Amino acid sequence: MDPECSQLLPALCAVLADPRQPVADDTCLEKLLDWFKTITKAGSSLLLLQENPCLVELLCHVLKPQDLSSRVLSFSLRLAGVFAAQEDCFQYLQGELLPRLFGEPGPLGGAAWTAPSVRSGWIQGLRSLAQHPSALHFLADCGAVDTIFSLQGDSSLFVASAAGQLLVHILGLSMQGLAEGHPSLQAGDWPVCAQKIVGHIEESLHSTAVPQITQALNVLTTTFGHCHDPWTQVLWVRLSPLVGSLLEKDPVPAAHSLVDLLLSVARSPGLSSSSCGLWETLAQTLNHLSPTQAGPLALGILKLQDCPQVLRAQAFVILLQPLACVLKATGQDPGPSDVLDSATGDSLTVDALLSSKAACVGLLCRTLAHLELLQPLPQRPCPWPQEPLLGAAVTLLQLCRGSASPASDVGRHLCALLLGCVRVQRAALDFLGTLSQETGPQELVTEVFAVLLEYLRSPDSSPTVLKKAFQATFRWLLSSPKTPGCCDLEPHALLVLRELLPVLQKRLCSPCWEVRDSGLEFLTQMTRHWGGQAGFRHALLASEVPKLTEQLLRDPESYVRASAVTVMGQLSSQGLHVTPVSPEHPGGQQKSLLVELLHILSTDSEGFPRRAVMQVFTQWLRDHHADVAGDTEQFMARVLQVASQDLDWEVRAQGLELALVFLEQTLGQFHSHCPYAVTPPVAAPAGPLAQALQPLCRVRLFEFAFRALFDCDRPVAQKSCDLLLFLRAKTASSSGSLQESRSGPDVASVEAALQRWQAGDQGQPLGDLEPEVVLAVLRSVDLEGLRGALAEGSDHMEKSPQSLLQDMLATVGVLGENEADCY
Repeated sequence: MDPECSQLLPALCAVLADPRQPVADDTCLEKLLDWFKTITKAGSSLLLLQENPCLVELLCHVLKPQDLSSRVLSFSLRLAGVFAAQEDCFQYLQGELLPRLFGEPGPLGGAAWTAPSVRSGWIQGLRSLAQHPSALHFLADCGAVDTIFSLQGDSSLFVASAAGQLLVHILGLSMQGLAEGHPSLQAGDWPVCAQKIVGHIEESLHSTAVPQITQALNVLTTTFGHCHDPWTQVLWVRLSPLVGSLLEKDPVPAAHSLVDLLLSVARSPGLSSSSCGLWETLAQTLNHLSPTQAGPLALGILKLQDCPQVLRAQAFVILLQPLACVLKATGQDPGPSDVLDSATGDSLTVDALLSSKAACVGLLCRTLAHLELLQPLPQRPCPWPQEPLLGAAVTLLQLCRGSASPASDVGRHLCALLLGCVRVQRAALDFLGTLSQETGPQELVTEVFAVLLEYLRSPDSSPTVLKKAFQATFRWLLSSPKTPGCCDLEPHALLVLRELLPVLQKRLCSPCWEVRDSGLEFLTQMTRHWGGQAGFRHALLASEVPKLTEQLLRDPESYVRASAVTVMGQLSSQGLHVTPVSPEHPGGQQKSLLVELLHILSTDSEGFPRRAVMQVFTQWLRDHHADVAGDTEQFMARVLQVASQDLDWEVRAQGLELALVFLEQTLGQFHSHCPYAVTPPVAAPAGPLAQALQPLCRVRLFEFAFRALFDCDRPVAQKSCDLLLFLRAKTASSSGSLQESRSGPDVASVEAALQRWQAGDQGQPLGDLEPEVVLAVLRSVDLEGLRGALAEGSDHMEKSPQSLLQDMLATVGVLGENEADCY
């Protein structure tokens, strides 16, 4: 510990121990505790206490009967645990202090125990303390384990969760020394703490109270998830009959926790490969749980890498049962898949679907989500019933729209339950989009596009459903079979596109801004993938979509304007935006898209459209867009001038990205030596370098970059620093041949202006700069040092322990004026 901190520590401990002083806030106490953890990890806790006896006095003082803050008491308990984590320090504190802090004489019997923060601090202190054999004896002797048992049912969820995790830690620590030496250890020979914990788990599993069973199952789940030593196999063999006996109860208690436990055991390497009856228990559990409870277990089993094929087949059947019931209720053949055919006759699933709307919707949404997660996995069941699943997804969407034809009373009941259900619509559309990764019969694919168009046309579709319908439609268009050697849409997909564009036109005129935005997002995706294909271009240009998109540049909603900017930028890049003739000026044309986007960049009141414009301009410059290539310097000068004055830091940062692209393109022709040359490139003469830098000077790129170097937003300054370092590296081999003087009047005036900018006065422009002056300033500015300073946090000076102690003392007036750097 630093001498300065040692001098401040006694006063701070006195403040913390004094109940009359205002309590430090939780953030300061957490930082203080983190500091002590850092010190104890690096050195001896015992030496720290011996050199700073005020710390022991603080721990003793909090035990006195007084109205001490619960936060300070919680902090002290955690601090004692940090010190006692080292065994020699534990022995030093064990005499009276630790039993009084963590035993019955301490907070356990006082009024402070009613505060959750004190109970949490007590648990965390023990968690830190329990690192060595001496701590185990202490826990057994002081009765702490029994208290932890009771805290598992604490009213505070944080305390209850921490208590369960502490039991797992103590059990693992108890078995640590025996795990390797006695792989066949019997439970009766286990250490005292381990026996006590396991006995409590057994007692809880025998209980009729569901909360106690849940606590025991959660402890076991965490144990098998974190510990993979041989003793865990003995533990499972001992407890698995009790776990299995839970299946005999109706209903199965704590089913969710039971599923978590069984999957945790199945993922444990030592247990899944042993003959401990695990697979039989999983099979029984699948049969005993309700359809809603069995779904997560079935999904977990199917995700396992090594699992008996019979169990996988059983799990897949259970997972498919709700969709099989839907197909049967609407009179559809589940198809050639034996898996789906065997899943149709489960009466429990039918009862669950028809019991209530909430139960039906919940079961179907969970089933669709589980199958969506399973579909892309390499260990998914094979063969995958693609055709029946497609049919089920389409049928669900039709049931929600009321366009299905139920073939039974069950089907009619399902239709009544699902009509207009947005949750099922969203889940089914997501699943339908996932199924696009594989193909299906053409008749079924036609049905897929038909139901998607039905949703896109319907005035009853909610904005979120429309967004998902657009996404699913794009994924199915993307997966349409391609003609060999051709990237264009296949004929059927082109027919769909011709039906789709009028729908898109309608949606771009929707009064709901979310719908307009979703339509623009869909158009962006299509243009990105098929903008160069003849079929798509012809269909798009024959529609009103480009014209409507341009009108949305003036939409009242900023998100829509931003999306419209992105789409128009893409359409223009692909040659799909033709500037129409102005009716007011038949002989001329309306203002170009470039002028329109510059107007948005200069005048739009919201940041999103301006950011979108900068991104479009950057892409146009990379792609040598015709509107930019015509007069690149004028374009760069205008854009950088506007971006430099923008109040949105992301616009300024994107301006630096644009500047970097221009810089790379300009200097790329200057550095054109062969990359495969054996000898390093010879320094180029001064003429070509000065000539290459002139365009950068004319567009005032350097003034923009230097001004950004001292931007109040750190990301902008960092980006500017990187740009200037890149430029200096690019010109390093040639700048020496230029005749520049570091003491010239131009260089001195620029350096003086930069100093004023750094001080906050950025009013004075630099004016026209010559290449020689720029290179001299680049060499004089400490860009590496500035980059290092920018990489540090804004509070790096105030993060020091000394500053923290000073601030905490200053809040209670212990320090005089100006003695603390409060922040």
